[in-house]
Amino acid sequence: MARDVKWADAAWSDLQNIADYIARDSRYYAASFVREVRNAARSLERFAKKGRVVPEFGDSTVRELFVKKYRLLYKIRGGTVYIIGLIHGARDLSSLWKKEGRRTRDDDE
Repeated sequence: MARDVKWADAAWSDLQNIADYIARDSRYYAASFVREVRNAARSLERFAKKGRVVPEFGDSTVRELFVKKYRLLYKIRGGTVYIIGLIHGARDLSSLWKKEGRRTRDDDE
């Protein structure tokens, strides 16, 4: 079953900020990273459950894929996959989510 993939504004900002950071050293690697993340997100159209359940949330509809050292977080709801964040794997996800007021509930997409 093919699903729609939609990016939350916060997740899109995460990607832009990371790309800007990488671009300080190499525009080439920044562009390559963005392509890799977008390809990973696109793969969720057909294989939405391929990522693991995010341990911090304990919700089977919130999953993640690893892209290099980053966690691509997404929520599956019906026929849609919502990309909800892109966070460096070394960050404390629970604290960051709370600090930024991010949520994973259905009414937040």
